[in-house]
Amino acid sequence: MPALMRLAALAALLASNTAALAATTVTYAPADKMTDVPRWATDRESMETSFREHLEKLAAKLPAGQDLKVEFLDIDLAGDEFPRVPVRDIRVMKGRADWPRLHVRYSIEQDGQVLRSGEDKLADPNYLMGSNWYDHELYGHEKQMLDEWFKKKVLAPE
Repeated sequence: MPALMRLAALAALLASNTAALAATTVTYAPADKMTDVPRWATDRESMETSFREHLEKLAAKLPAGQDLKVEFLDIDLAGDEFPRVPVRDIRVMKGRADWPRLHVRYSIEQDGQVLRSGEDKLADPNYLMGSNWYDHELYGHEKQMLDEWFKKKVLAPE
């Protein structure tokens, strides 16, 4: 019986933790409206998944019961994409006029009520000048911009 009781306690703990997790909804404008996203559908889906998962991690920092909704209105990824072969493109980052830009609309909601909302254009013209926590990750420059935006705009005290 002790094993059964431990299993029941673990199930109750997991249920309480998932209820406290912030819900995160991420949507995207149509790809043909975006400035610079991967041209292949599978690569775009991978980018969208990467951004959604990153925002889910950030949203975990919100107070219990608050939900984050983010809509990407435009994406201009760091660097420029050059077709290399028909199957795989390469992204070249020179640090000139190829900096990352994101245009987002967001809201923080709790119990169906909007607590905060806004629309922001994020850009980092100095994206190659300094340290980046996500240096070895795909879309690392964009993730770092999202981190800074989240701290300043989403978590900022009112």
